[in-house]
Amino acid sequence: MPALLGWGVAAVVVGGSSVAALVVSVMAVLVAGIAVGLPRLRSVALVAVCVGAIAASCAWRLGQTEHSPFLAMAENHRLATLDVEVTRDARVFTRFGRDAGVVGVRVLRATAGDVTVAARDTATAFVDGPTDDLVVGRRLTIVGRLAPPGATSEAATIDVIRRSPTRPAAWWWEGSERVRAGVRNAVAHTGTDQSALVPALVDGDDQRVSERVQEEFRRSGLTHLLAVSGTNLTIVLAVVLVVARSIGAPRRLLLVLGLASVVGFVMLARPDPSVVRAAGMGVVGLVALGLGTRGGMRALSVAILALLFIDPWLSRSLGFVLSVCATAGILLAAPPLSRRLERWMPRWCALAVAVPIAAQLACTPAIAAISGEVSLVAVFANVLAGPLVAPATIAGLAGGLLDLVSAPVARVPGTVAGWSVTWILAVGHHAASLSGASLGWQAPWWLLIVLVPLAFALIWRLARHPAVVIGLAVGLGLGMWRPPQVGWPPDGWVMVACDVGQGDATAVDTGEGAAMLVDAGPEPAAVDRCLDRLRVDRLSVVAITHAHADHMDGWSGAVTGRDVGALLVGPTGGPRESSIQAQRVAAGQSFSVGRVSVEVLWPPTTAADDRGSDGSAMNDASLVLRVTVRTDRPVRLLLTGDVEPDAQEALLRQHPDLAADVLKVPHHGSGRQSTRFFDAVGARVATISAGEDNDYGHPAAAALELLRDHRVAWWRTDTDGDIAVVMRDGRLSVVTR
Repeated sequence: MPALLGWGVAAVVVGGSSVAALVVSVMAVLVAGIAVGLPRLRSVALVAVCVGAIAASCAWRLGQTEHSPFLAMAENHRLATLDVEVTRDARVFTRFGRDAGVVGVRVLRATAGDVTVAARDTATAFVDGPTDDLVVGRRLTIVGRLAPPGATSEAATIDVIRRSPTRPAAWWWEGSERVRAGVRNAVAHTGTDQSALVPALVDGDDQRVSERVQEEFRRSGLTHLLAVSGTNLTIVLAVVLVVARSIGAPRRLLLVLGLASVVGFVMLARPDPSVVRAAGMGVVGLVALGLGTRGGMRALSVAILALLFIDPWLSRSLGFVLSVCATAGILLAAPPLSRRLERWMPRWCALAVAVPIAAQLACTPAIAAISGEVSLVAVFANVLAGPLVAPATIAGLAGGLLDLVSAPVARVPGTVAGWSVTWILAVGHHAASLSGASLGWQAPWWLLIVLVPLAFALIWRLARHPAVVIGLAVGLGLGMWRPPQVGWPPDGWVMVACDVGQGDATAVDTGEGAAMLVDAGPEPAAVDRCLDRLRVDRLSVVAITHAHADHMDGWSGAVTGRDVGALLVGPTGGPRESSIQAQRVAAGQSFSVGRVSVEVLWPPTTAADDRGSDGSAMNDASLVLRVTVRTDRPVRLLLTGDVEPDAQEALLRQHPDLAADVLKVPHHGSGRQSTRFFDAVGARVATISAGEDNDYGHPAAAALELLRDHRVAWWRTDTDGDIAVVMRDGRLSVVTR
């Protein structure tokens, strides 16, 4: 109770002012003072003390930032010379077509004009060019333009104009960086994906993990392996303590070694909030091993309070929510489920099954609230991948340490780590490719708070019957491999994103067996099959958004054997071999066909013929159509071709109201998207047309992250096949084939 209440208070007050936090703290202290004198209310006093301490920590930190003279410089957008210390390793991204990095820093001194201030404020800096030397603990001097911060935990953001070379950090930071480099060196020979995943497992260095692997791990429920978690620390601590105990180390030495391991782990993985959180949860796991579930839950409560006191902004961190949920689930649900399973399977096997089930069930409500999905494959994937996580982690760490002495010797454990993660990568890839890997969750997320305990009770009750457990596991596996199909096309379909490979083809039902087709995909057979499956024998309108092959080369397959009412094109033109006269359209035009109304939003009428332009110019000249389908409740679709950020921003300036129920994500889900554009659309459902294992990395992890941030449920043709948006009884849903 104290932990949950303290968590709630921290989540509220970190978004406000220091005065509000101080008021909460004082009120909590007054309540504690009154309650402590009443025997029946002493538990209330304990809760109030915890709340007061966390609120006081918030007030102190907020007050430091609010009254910092450096914050005043940022609010005035001053150009300043700054002495800074790196607090968070640089992460590479692309800005204006060039490599750049975002790095966390602590400002030690700031000079703007003739004003110099000493400070200890944190900030985020954006740096153009190479950033390999920007690692924790190193200091440098930068010149940059200041701007107000994006979060209350910081004093500024800094757009760096130029910077000095870095100066060495303290020996412990330089040592940890040398070990991190050693891990990378030890596995460099094992393969591209393997050499990227091992550092992510060992020390959280996930910068080299490809977007494809990130998306496969997200879909298969293995994303936690790409970030430092309590599991990493538990594995390292367990090995250290087992080795120490085997050589007869006394209890006090075991405690010292355990604490030293925690400190070393935090330095190696960097003292980011996620790492501090992971360290806390790892210690909780070890306490639970020694004291059981009750002791573990008490340790978890203490850890939550301590972590929130140290860093109140963790209260708003998704990672913190998932970490606490998973730890609580393992402490509460794994032991009773494991005991049931032990009646007919070995203990190690029972634990291997019970732990991922408990963790996944506990995290399901939070995951559904964020992603709009409930994973079905996560438990299977974690059971299969879990046994290789410890060998990969320990071998990778051993390789990093041995690299300090001998690089050739370090390759031996590095090879073992590479073999281990090869299996993990294979599990993630195959699990993500299952047609029924996850279910879209359209109901309120809080409903799962009720359903999850009921689901666990049912699993626990059935766990003592091996035939039932095995039968359910096989049935669920078959269901994910070949999910049952509804009739196709589904009743009430409004729009279908056709699976045409690496291209676009979208059909909109105009009624009475006819459809409007927007783009025709890269080759004739695929779009023809899609339209046949939809039983479309007449195309009221065909619109080609732009003259790229992946949008129009399937034209002949779309029109052969079907009546076509009109062919609409933009400034880039359309199919060359068409016998149908193309009509060029532009922004401001509109028309209706059947039950569908169409508005042309882009490009403007002044757009020139861009057929010979480069790829980005042609993409930005794509037709953008807002389609309203009149059903039980009108459904608004935004079909966007391949428009890139410049055109998205220009479109937003011309049409501030872009609201739509369904968004066809621009450019196959490339990483180049405008956040403001997505804000304006506010779609609940998104479709992404991309080819399986395409060479472009579509859809990009950045685009999927943007959809997650906007709480948009998405489906993608490379994994889901044909995607039908359906309206039934006034409710919008999605059915895949």
